[in-house]
Formats: sequence, C-alpha cells, structure tokens
Amino acid sequence: MNPIQASALPSALGTNRAKKSKPSITDIRLVVFDLDGTLIDSKTDLVMSVNATLKHLGRNALDAETISSFVGRGSHVLLQKALGLGCTTEEVATGLEFFMAYYREHKLDNTVLYDGARETLEQLARGNGNGERALAVLTNKPERVSREIIQELDLMKMFRCVYGGNSFEKKKPDPIGLKTILEETSVAPAEAMIVGDSDVDVRTGVAAGTRTCGVTYGFGKLELDANPPDVLVNHIAELKDHLK
Repeated sequence: MNPIQASALPSALGTNRAKKSKPSITDIRLVVFDLDGTLIDSKTDLVMSVNATLKHLGRNALDAETISSFVGRGSHVLLQKALGLGCTTEEVATGLEFFMAYYREHKLDNTVLYDGARETLEQLARGNGNGERALAVLTNKPERVSREIIQELDLMKMFRCVYGGNSFEKKKPDPIGLKTILEETSVAPAEAMIVGDSDVDVRTGVAAGTRTCGVTYGFGKLELDANPPDVLVNHIAELKDHLK
C-alpha cells in the first residue's frame, strides 16, 4: 500500500472523521510525542540490547528488522516476542532484568535524534501566536530510562511532562496516559494531538478523542486502513507546517 501523503489526507480520511466537529489543526494547544521511532532513532541500541539478552539466555540472535517490529508495546512484550512461543514466565523475567541493565548502560551508544527533531520541537514550543503550546512525551518505554535519554539529549526543558510504559496501570493504546496529560495541562481532547510511528499511537489518540499524526520514517507499523491518522508526515519537520 502506498503511503498517504499529508497533502492528500483530507480526501483519504474516512467519512466518519470528516463529520466530527473538531477545530482546525492550527488550534492545537498540546502535542504529545511517542519516543522511539518518532523523536529518536534508537533502533540499533534496542536491537543490540535484545540480542545481548538472547545470547545471555543461550538463544540465537535475531535480525534487526524482526526485533524492531516488536518495539512499541513496552519492554516486557519486546522480550516475550523475541523469545518466541514457548518461553516461560521465569525466562522472560530473567531476560527483562538483564535487558534493562544492559540497555541502561548502552542506551545512547548509537541513539540519536531524528534529523529536524530538535528544530521542530523548538518551533512548536514557541506556540502558534494565540497562546502557549505544551509539549509532552508518552512512550511505552520505561519512564526512568526515557527520562535519562531525553535529559542526555538536552530535551527535557521542552516538555511539560514525560511518562513511560510503567507510569500507569496500562500502556498505550489504553488512553489513561494521554488522558492524564490532558488533565495536567488543562487541554481539551479536541485541542491536542498525539504523534507516533505506530498504530498503537493512533489508537491511543482515537480512544482519548485527540487528533492523531502518524510518521512514516520510524520503525512502527501504521495500520492506515483500520485507523488512519488525521495527518501523515514523512519527515518530522513537516509537522510544524500543520501546526502553525
């Protein structure tokens, strides 16, 4: 399936979305970002950490594309899928402990911001001329390591809040995290947008009643037929053109 271009999106959206009475995208007062595959290219460090864990458990390494396809639902699911069918609860727990220790040590060996991410965040943080616009992060990666990465990349000052997969009782696509951010920033769902590289992020936004933006450059999977985002961009810098 060919990616839907942002310029063609109005005609590509389902009629159910077209009928919703939401304000224009320029009225967005809160932008909530996913982390892996959206703001940061962490693929290599995640792949190497998973394979180090598999080696520790006496398993064979997996290729990078297979491992990256497992990212997006949190570390526990990542390890479960990497270990495959038949893995025991004890094996997953042992693997997760090793993985988190290894990843915390190597989380920034190769991880970088996507091209244009810093500049885009800086511009969005300046607002739209009609008041302050808040930025936040909601990821299924554990909160502690997420904050460490954001701090090391000198981005923490840009975000009103940062929440991870262990911050709430449920992870994305459950909307509890996004709804919490909406409450903390006093922003109505229709005035907020979630940005991510996977169907998980789109479904989270739909469940919370916010606008949604999918990015095509990450390593998540966007199910455009089932859950088309309001906006689809091929480069993060394109986002600011929709949120003037």
